[in-house]
Amino acid sequence: MPLSGPRDARADTGIRSTRLPAQFLRFTAVGVVTTAVQYLVLWSGVVLLAAPAAVASAIGYVLGVLLSYLLNYRFTFRSAQLHRAAVQNYFAVFGMGWAINTALMALFVHHWGWSVWPSQVLATGVGLIWNFSGSRWWTFRQQ
Repeated sequence: MPLSGPRDARADTGIRSTRLPAQFLRFTAVGVVTTAVQYLVLWSGVVLLAAPAAVASAIGYVLGVLLSYLLNYRFTFRSAQLHRAAVQNYFAVFGMGWAINTALMALFVHHWGWSVWPSQVLATGVGLIWNFSGSRWWTFRQQ
């Protein structure tokens, strides 16, 4: 006899059937990899090229987000959406995340005189919450 009730309803909802903590951990794991890309570009820009921290961080963010889309699409959210639908929303969310990151880096480092690395770690934490929320509840939500 088939089961009925909430358990059956969750089976066909895709993203919503995935428990939030497990999905957040996968998102964070992807973020560790893509943040490493951003931080490497930040370090290279600041140390090797003497670029402003906000500029180097912004460039690293863009490179990391390209990799992030592919990993989150398949690994974190296991999306079945067509790329043309998901990618627009994803880059809108991460575009806003990029603006938040860049603004925070400019504020912390260039306006307040904070050290680059603690500033970037704080900006990354704020971005993590923004990007996960937007990805889960807007970009990869099931219609």
